[in-house]
Formats: sequence, C-alpha cells, structure tokens
Amino acid sequence: MPIKLQESDLYLPIKHFLSNLGYQVKGEVKNCDIVAIKDQEVLIIELKLTLNITLLLQAVERFTLADNVYIAIPKQATIYKNKQKQLKKLIARLGLGLIVVDIQKTQQYVEVINDPKDYTPKKNKRKQKALLKEFNLRQGDTQKGGSTNSTAGLTAYRQRAIRIAEYLLQSPPTSGASINKAIDEPQATQFLYNNHYAWFDKIQRGLYTLSEKGKLELIDWKKKTKNINQLNN
Repeated sequence: MPIKLQESDLYLPIKHFLSNLGYQVKGEVKNCDIVAIKDQEVLIIELKLTLNITLLLQAVERFTLADNVYIAIPKQATIYKNKQKQLKKLIARLGLGLIVVDIQKTQQYVEVINDPKDYTPKKNKRKQKALLKEFNLRQGDTQKGGSTNSTAGLTAYRQRAIRIAEYLLQSPPTSGASINKAIDEPQATQFLYNNHYAWFDKIQRGLYTLSEKGKLELIDWKKKTKNINQLNN
C-alpha cells in the first residue's frame, strides 16, 4: 500500500464507478463518506484504509439512514490480503456490502465483493430526512468523501449564505424580500436575521449589508469552492 495513501484517495474511483452505473454521487453528506442515489435507492459507503471495530460500528449505524451500506477499503490492505475469506463472511453476516479499490500507480480498479443483504433495521426517519435534505440542497459535489472538517465544511446552508453574501457585495443595503426576488432564496430574511456567520450588518429595520467579516470570508470561501471543484473534475 502506498505510504501516503489517504481515505479520500478511494473517493474518486468509487464515484466514477457508481456514476457509470447511473448514480448521483456526493461526498461527506451528514458525516457519511459517500452518498449515492439512483431513483429511490440510497447507498452509503464508508471509506477506510483498513478494517477495525470502529469502522464496523460506524457502518452498522448507517443502516438507520439507508438499506444499502458498504465498507470500502484498498485491496492492498493487510487484513484483506491475509484474512479475505473471514472478512467477507463477517461483513456479509452484518448485512453490509464490501467494496475494494485496487490502487495502482496509473489506474484504480473498483470491485464489489458482496452486496448488502438480510439486515434491515428500522430507519431513523428524522436523520434520513436530514441526510436527503442536505444531499438535495447542496449544489454540486462540494467535498471529497473521506476529507476532514478542516478541509471541508461547504454545506448546503453555507452555500446559500454565500449566494446571499455575493448579492449583497454588489448591492446597496437590501431587504430579505428583495434578495429572495433577485436570487430566488425564500429564506433570505431568516438568513439575514439569524446571521449565523456574522456576515451581515443591519443598517436599519429590514435593510442589511455585507459586513467586513463577510467580505473577507467570502473571498476565502470562493477560493475554497474553486479548489473543491477542481479536485472533483
């Protein structure tokens, strides 16, 4: 296994594999490394460089969000090379699916070893709703699966705040209703009022402008968005 291999190195090969099967794929949605949706089918894939009890517990917990949960590891992982037969039995017994990614210097190969089956516990409807809401509201695939919060964080909520901030940057003090009309953001007034990131200054009742903090952080987030888009192409 390459010394500098990271969990996120498994992401693009799996994304391309699932995309070719007709799935829409996004990384790091509500702490799930990969979420893939096709029609009404939801897949969750957890990425790890090796297999341990923490990963198994995490994967089983994902059954509250989707029927089909996979673990993905490098084919070069020591436990897979040495305990392949026992590993496949264990994962199948838990009702999980197993994906291995063969990491080569110039090419990566994805193989589905087994699909999830048998184990179908009761779903947590509230958490599943939050997962699907974040997936559907997020514009594009903004985070590599397996990335950490220090290099990620571009949630659907922040994307919407960025759109409002970009509009205010080019406009005089404006109301939430005017922003809604201009960029089709029905919760613009709520974003301005809550001011979660301290990006907005209230000039007078109902009128807001972009704060100095908002101007500075908007520049940083636009750069991050550009970098994320380049990484996913």
